[in-house]
Amino acid sequence: MELLEVMRGRHSVRKYLNRPIEQEKRETIDSFVESVCNESGLSIQVFYDEPDCFRSFFTHYGFFSNVRNYIAIVGNDEDQEKAGYFGEKVVIRCQELGLNTCWVGITHGKSKAVIGEGQKLLIIISLGYGKNQGTPHRNKPLEKLCRADEQCQWFQTGMDAVLLAPTAFNQQKYFFELKQGVVTTKALKGPYSKMDLGIVKYHFEAVTGHKVK
Repeated sequence: MELLEVMRGRHSVRKYLNRPIEQEKRETIDSFVESVCNESGLSIQVFYDEPDCFRSFFTHYGFFSNVRNYIAIVGNDEDQEKAGYFGEKVVIRCQELGLNTCWVGITHGKSKAVIGEGQKLLIIISLGYGKNQGTPHRNKPLEKLCRADEQCQWFQTGMDAVLLAPTAFNQQKYFFELKQGVVTTKALKGPYSKMDLGIVKYHFEAVTGHKVK
């Protein structure tokens, strides 16, 4: 399946089945996460059969249920964008394996993540087999999210991928620009906007092969 189609099929899922992730898939995820950690310098930790992190008041507030697996991303304060970029890379790989995910900010309890000196828990991603496949999010008009100085199919394809990316509270606080063949983007003001910037940059770059500054 093409990557754009994988992104199109991936939506945030908060309610999960009581179905364990198979050992073969766990090994695939763990190997992939190890390679992403080596590439990014982040500490990305996967926990299976660990329901305690999502047993709290905040979990109910966030409408999560039966979350027994999750991914914890640990890094430094300046790693927000990096966490979004490489975290989404892991999310899309999990989607390819037939699993569901959801980026989780504060609506979870205490995780079992190992946090080193000078580090912090940046974000958690729920993981498992969803009760459903989620639903597409609404998008802002494309003209409010980007501009280009020329008509370019690869840029349009990249923005199609960007529109499929999850953002905190569906805020889409970013802006892309194509100018003289160079793509730049910036985060606008909003909660988790730097992390969201990393997520949307991954979508654009992974689908088009063009780097974003």
